Amino acid sequence: MANGRKTTYEERTEIVSFCISNNEDYQITADKFKVSYQQVYTWVKKYQANGYEALMGRLGKRKEAAELTESELDRENSMQKNQTRNG
Repeated sequence: MANGRKTTYEERTEIVSFCISNNEDYQITADKFKVSYQQVYTWVKKYQANGYEALMGRLGKRKEAAELTESELDRENSMQKNQTRNG
């Protein structure tokens, strides 16, 4: 199994395109690009469900308010109250 490595959006789109053009052979694709079978499978399924935009990384991106859980909203409200009180 390949070690996890960081990939760029461009690499992910290339990997997905290669996999699809090779009859969705995840193992050949994983071996060629030195990524895991599971990661190739996940990227292809994301692409099939939501297009190439789904392959963009979410790391470091803030969730929209509608996506925040109740505890996250409570924490954010508390932080805002503290900032208001402290100046």
